[in-house]
Amino acid sequence: MPSIRIGLSTQFNLESEQVGIGTTNPTEFLDILGGIKAEGVAGAGGISTFREYQGFQQTQQGIANNIVIDNGTSGPFSSFAGEILITDETTISSGSTVEVGKTKTLTVTDRFAVPLGETNNRDNAPEPGTTRFNQDFGTLEFFDGVSWKTVNSYARYGAAGRAVFAGGYSPTSGAAGSFASVMDYVNISTKGNAVNFGEMHAGTYAALFGFSSATRGVFGGGYKNSTSTATNNDVAYITIASEGNTIDFGNLNHNENWGKAAHASSTRGLAMGGYGTNNVIDYVEINTTGNFLDFGDLADAEFGAAGMGSPTRALTVGGGPDGIISAITIASKGNAVEWGRTDIKPSLYYAGGGSNSVRGLFNKTRKSTTQVHSIIIASYGSVENFGNLISTINNEFPGGNGNCASQTTLLFAGGGKSTNAINTIETISITTAGNATDFGDLTSKRGYMGACSDSHGGLGGF
Repeated sequence: MPSIRIGLSTQFNLESEQVGIGTTNPTEFLDILGGIKAEGVAGAGGISTFREYQGFQQTQQGIANNIVIDNGTSGPFSSFAGEILITDETTISSGSTVEVGKTKTLTVTDRFAVPLGETNNRDNAPEPGTTRFNQDFGTLEFFDGVSWKTVNSYARYGAAGRAVFAGGYSPTSGAAGSFASVMDYVNISTKGNAVNFGEMHAGTYAALFGFSSATRGVFGGGYKNSTSTATNNDVAYITIASEGNTIDFGNLNHNENWGKAAHASSTRGLAMGGYGTNNVIDYVEINTTGNFLDFGDLADAEFGAAGMGSPTRALTVGGGPDGIISAITIASKGNAVEWGRTDIKPSLYYAGGGSNSVRGLFNKTRKSTTQVHSIIIASYGSVENFGNLISTINNEFPGGNGNCASQTTLLFAGGGKSTNAINTIETISITTAGNATDFGDLTSKRGYMGACSDSHGGLGGF
């Protein structure tokens, strides 16, 4: 007969007593040998089920066997003050969420599976911090409350900062000049002369566009040879961190593809406007290959505009007769809206420019002036004087067009065509107003290039 009977008018109250289940020699207040199974028990107040973890205060939580969290919310881990250690297989289904909060580390020694899917299958309204594996890109990504970002992409910027200049016009006695197939690169944080990167794979190009993610650069459009001004819809790509020739990417969706503006987020690239002052916008997912797709229309027909922007917004500056600046939301397809206007009219054909994630800079082009202007990307309407370039030739469609910037610095490289082409590279600080200074030289004199970098404004801010 047990000395304590529960449920028969006997109060169960143990003070400072050790209780053992499965053991006659308990070492803790409650010492249980063997497994614990609870069914139909609410997560709050009693024994927490494996569907809800909340309220623990241990400095380390060890989970040693297979755990499946399914069809529910795991609850916030914000009360974990130390380390979560998972030593075997763990699966978190697409219906579950984890809020990290104050958790310092997550260690997985076997397998950790997160929801996966293609880019088009992303949740339209996920919670900030939602993590998934993108099968199109082969990357882990998370939602920051505004857009999807690649995990750990920002951490590499301290060692990044490479800019690549592709193609362009070289000086000759002819009116059109000759077409260059060379690609050069520099490290934006360190002044010095450019170094050969490789060659354009499908012929030579001029007046082409360039945009990039943190790992891949994309060049396309433009003229394809020096004897014809026929449009070119070829697109090629490079791996920015390693030198080499371009590789075929696909084709543009529209004709009249030279003189396009360009900008990109960490995943999506835009090619905007072009010859004939057209207003079309093409887009592509950068880490894939294939043909571009229709995105929408600019607020104005634009030819030779400068492209710039943040991770969420793309702007085109110049290229139209009315000085209209178009603004595009990168993550969603649709038409651009008018951001504001410049007072530089009738046009800014072949504008040079770029940005960090906050401020964009552009020059007047074809106006025999060195003036550089600035805009704040997140706001509307205000164009300010910023500083001056060294050379007026650097304002004629230089290699600074294709987001050739880091989070602190913008480069204007080369410029001009035929006999007036130059090889100088100028650098200007994006964060503080002031004039440009000498950076170094390209490997050859040329202008009307495409350009890109692995650390421009569309990649920053996260």
